[in-house]
Amino acid sequence: MGNDGGSIPTRRELVKDAAKEPSTTQIKETQNEKLEYYWSHCAISQKLLSPPIVSDSTGNLYNKDAVLEKLLEASKRSQDENVASNDRTSGTINSLRDVVEVQFGIEEEDAARNSKSGALRLVCPVSGKRLGPGVKAVYLVPCGHAFAESAVREMPGEHCLQCNETYSADNVIPILPTSTTDKDRLRERASKLQSADLTHSLKKAPSSGKKRKKAQSNKKGERTDGADITAGPDIPPIEEKAVSPSKVIRNQGTASLTAKVLAEQEDRNKRRKMAPNENLKTLFSSSNGATGKQSDFMTRGFTIPTEAKR
Repeated sequence: MGNDGGSIPTRRELVKDAAKEPSTTQIKETQNEKLEYYWSHCAISQKLLSPPIVSDSTGNLYNKDAVLEKLLEASKRSQDENVASNDRTSGTINSLRDVVEVQFGIEEEDAARNSKSGALRLVCPVSGKRLGPGVKAVYLVPCGHAFAESAVREMPGEHCLQCNETYSADNVIPILPTSTTDKDRLRERASKLQSADLTHSLKKAPSSGKKRKKAQSNKKGERTDGADITAGPDIPPIEEKAVSPSKVIRNQGTASLTAKVLAEQEDRNKRRKMAPNENLKTLFSSSNGATGKQSDFMTRGFTIPTEAKR
């Protein structure tokens, strides 16, 4: 019984059907919705994208002002502080050298904003295709010009069609990649740049000079057998011997005179140490039975008068 007035539910009413796995069409629709959002919104601030637009080594898109605010906040708070964040940077942006400003082709001002979402309409300057979830797009490093991948594939040579700057195949970055192959290639490229002390924009890492100096100082502080020369207990301290000033002076006459003065001073110091102390000598008398002023402080003082003796 259900204790609710005598209703008796059947098993068919209580047991629900198992959740069905989403179909391929549903998965594609969900991915397209996510990509549509990422193509129009900043990954940090979740606001609409507006020039200048930058991208990191993973192909995500950001507003440049949001990246600057994030870097300023990171410099203010300590590294041990754990602050909740809803961005997707995953530690890939540590300075402005880790991003590249992407130069998109944008439609005219009257049709630049979509009437429904207000997002920018980004187009390929070569093919004229609208860049988004339906078209695979890439940008070149270091110039940052964005094209449809089909247009880059058909480019003669490895020169940008916008600025004629050279680039390599590794520096063709897919925007918002979805395939595992593209993600693995970007991850491998980032590890190669890190080992070469380079950032995503192919500029030197800010701390590469400090790391090199630290490595050189560590090499200087190591012996050939691997032990550290700064370790005190392993190596006995070297005794520094005092150098005579007469040996330092090059003039022979001045050196001999200095040596003579130093010898006399050393002889005087020895005699002063061996001679008896006059202050201690006055405390004791040299003759026995001395009275009056000639007696010492042990015998000098009060005497008992004969009348007081009993």
